[in-house]
Amino acid sequence: MEIQFIGAARTVTGSMHYVKANGVKFLVDCGLYQGKRKQAFEINRNFDFFDPAEIDFVILTHAHIDHSGNLPSLVKKGFEGNIYTTFASRDLSNIMLRDSAHIQEKDVEYVNKRREKRGQKLFEPLYTQADVRDAMDLFVGVNYHREIEIGPNIKMTFADAGHILGSAVTYLTINEKGKLLHIGFSGDLGRPNLPILRDPEKIPDVDYFISESTYGGRYHDNPTDSEKHLTEVVRKAINRKAKVIIPAFSVGRTQELVYALHRIFENKLADRIPVYVDSPLSVNATDVFRLHPECFDDETAEFLIKNEDPFGFNKLTYIRDVADSKKLNDLNGPLIIISSSGMAESGRILHHLKNNIEDPNNIILIVGYAAQHTLARRIIEKSDYVKIFGDTYKLNAEVIVLNSFSAHADANELIDYCNQFDKSRMQNIFLVHGDYDQQEIFKSRLLANNFKKVTIPERGDVFNI
Repeated sequence: MEIQFIGAARTVTGSMHYVKANGVKFLVDCGLYQGKRKQAFEINRNFDFFDPAEIDFVILTHAHIDHSGNLPSLVKKGFEGNIYTTFASRDLSNIMLRDSAHIQEKDVEYVNKRREKRGQKLFEPLYTQADVRDAMDLFVGVNYHREIEIGPNIKMTFADAGHILGSAVTYLTINEKGKLLHIGFSGDLGRPNLPILRDPEKIPDVDYFISESTYGGRYHDNPTDSEKHLTEVVRKAINRKAKVIIPAFSVGRTQELVYALHRIFENKLADRIPVYVDSPLSVNATDVFRLHPECFDDETAEFLIKNEDPFGFNKLTYIRDVADSKKLNDLNGPLIIISSSGMAESGRILHHLKNNIEDPNNIILIVGYAAQHTLARRIIEKSDYVKIFGDTYKLNAEVIVLNSFSAHADANELIDYCNQFDKSRMQNIFLVHGDYDQQEIFKSRLLANNFKKVTIPERGDVFNI
């Protein structure tokens, strides 16, 4: 058996692992690489290490775009096999991939207007809505804990990863020439005690484990304190009639915030103030959450029995229309605006930041991971000035960071998950989906915890196992 690490190798984006076993070729994840534009354009458009038409099937760990986002390109270039994922991930992928195609089509349309005037060659979008429809035809939903045969002597089982709705840790049993191998792919691991979702589930012991390492050397606040910290922010906003601007990922983080605010207001921990979710994708994703209560933890399931809809409470407004989004500029605080994207690199959040970032009375609340060179990272670092749409703005608003809402396991939680495995059996742990400095720290800790071997592959590295 051979595994090649193509995406999320010494970086946190573009997850893609290429496996050959028993005469079949398959991918675990097929994500969009997100980084410097020219580099990302080349990586996403070209499958340099394989012919998409030769891939027999794909296993998708979850719907985030850095794991699912290049599936339409794969199909466009000849892939015709099954895409195995959970039912919730299938439904989320449907809206997220369509949104991704829409953004690409609009971006290319905008750029091409300028290029046409200059007589330059016109660009094509990476993929279109039609390509997404073709990709969705290939999705096959699989329940958690159901073993299915996906190839000759290759069996797969999903366990709940607790990261976003439908996320899965993948357990593979491969019998190759009489040799039985057990392999695990973490996907993105969530955190114990997060609201809404179940805790990450352990898979059976494995010989090889491919583990994410996003926060391999960093630590989060206790997730059980997240509501307490959010309550303090709400009270602060009330006292000074502030606007709270929250860049948040449309899937996962937005729903967690809405759920937490509902609980805060229901339990009278703070007075109710208007809350606006300004993101069409967030609105659609929230509808998918409502369809999949089977993914919820016991506390949320109990809450659902007592409360009809924790995602649609009084004074919460979901905004789809651009005109309604613009009207938010004229409102006075206290109020909360949740808008995508989480790294503040695109979407309506840029307009809300532009209009509110220079007012020292306002609050910018960061609740998720922000990669280097993103606007959200510059806000976290409290740069004196930031650029939005090419214009310079002074960062006067108060910046508050709540990392207790992170959906990724931190350094201790990653170690705790790995320590559940039989170390005498584990032959190698491959670290992916992390910046190299974080992976080095995580590797040192794993070795100190008596794991035999830990490898940090580079893009394109091939291993025979």
